[in-house]
Amino acid sequence: MLIVNVKENESIDKALKRFKKKFEKTGVLRELRSRTAFEKPSVKRRHEILNAVYKQKTYGNKNQ
Repeated sequence: MLIVNVKENESIDKALKRFKKKFEKTGVLRELRSRTAFEKPSVKRRHEILNAVYKQKTYGNKNQ
């Protein structure tokens, strides 16, 4: 359970923004989406490899 203390003279918008950041860091929504449909481990691994290849191709060339 997330708790965000609202400080004195702090706007609700700032407190809500802090709550959203905390919520995003916990990864609850990401976990929920991943659990909606089962993905085989081999398929998951394939996606990880393709993502790594893409990152290597785009960001790897800039470092050279």
